[in-house]
Amino acid sequence: MSFYQGKDLRKPTGGRIRPHRKKRKYELGRPPTEPILGKEEVRKIERVRGGNLKVRLKFSIFANVTDPKTGKTQRVRILRIKHNPANPDYSRRGVLTKGAIIETPLGEAKVTSRPGQDGVVNAVLMVK
Repeated sequence: MSFYQGKDLRKPTGGRIRPHRKKRKYELGRPPTEPILGKEEVRKIERVRGGNLKVRLKFSIFANVTDPKTGKTQRVRILRIKHNPANPDYSRRGVLTKGAIIETPLGEAKVTSRPGQDGVVNAVLMVK
């Protein structure tokens, strides 16, 4: 099954829009990767637009956490995913996305990278 990311073929009123051309290969999308806590696993997508390689994260237990006061970054274990404002369902299931609040031994941190797209979890400690 493919995910079409081109123009919708219906008007807001429900009427049809007659397409001026067929669907294109570059308009295809892929199902989202929803990274969760678990033994580190990365999935590589061989060919994306431009012939590049995309690295997606499936499972992770570590995050690169930066302390904004000192500017130092450490690789620490993710204890749990506390809250995910992107989606209430993600909070319950523990999905890591950009903006998710994670709990680490250093304290609470906010995820700044896009783990499902970048293949790494980067976060910044939250100042209390």
